[in-house]
Amino acid sequence: MDLGLTDRTYLVTGATRGLGFATARELVADGANVVVTGRTEESAAKAAATLGDRALGVAADNADPEAAARLVSAARERFGRLDGVLISVGGPAPGTTADNTDDQWRTAFEAVFLGAVRLAREAAAVLDEGGVIGFVLSGSVHEPIPGLTISNGLRPGLAGFAKSLADELGPRGIRVLGVLPGRIATDRMTQLDSLSGDPEGTRARNSATIPLGRYGRPEEFGRAAAFLLSPAASYINGVMVPVDGGARHGF
Repeated sequence: MDLGLTDRTYLVTGATRGLGFATARELVADGANVVVTGRTEESAAKAAATLGDRALGVAADNADPEAAARLVSAARERFGRLDGVLISVGGPAPGTTADNTDDQWRTAFEAVFLGAVRLAREAAAVLDEGGVIGFVLSGSVHEPIPGLTISNGLRPGLAGFAKSLADELGPRGIRVLGVLPGRIATDRMTQLDSLSGDPEGTRARNSATIPLGRYGRPEEFGRAAAFLLSPAASYINGVMVPVDGGARHGF
């Protein structure tokens, strides 16, 4: 199936590794241009070099109020257009209600929540019909994840924002959706499993709760996200799509 990605341009944040990089790689493989962001010039440039001539790396911190406008401008200046964004940020600090500090909450709100809102707003101002705004969230949109209280607090709010934005932008032919990764074998998941002191045992126990019996691979998430961003998914809008091997049992 032709996804219709050839020569389209997408901005993918937090894309120097993990789920963002996996998505950028699939977009490029199907002929799209990508702007990938990372915390440093070095990491962004390295990721772009790995992806090839269709990629531009830009250093950006989602918490920076000026980052959104700068990133949208970079995409349009380099590739002449912007067709969509995938807003992915690193997970906030783990912890419980008793553990997490006000500073951790503020830092996460600026990067995870407000940074995403700014970028979506900036992209919405320039996207044409057929454009798409995607948010990488998590299963905590539907059910809290133990030990990730800040994420549990912020991600459902972003899902609500995405739903509101889908209603607002739908009449212009712009889609908005969320992608909800389950347990995907990334560095972040390795970090979370290690918090138990028994990472191998934790992974085995978690895998047993997934109908497919294993963690997902980053490229499996990347292929799903690339499809959802593509014109081939032109009637998928305003929804949260789990990529979790069947771990979510609700409808």
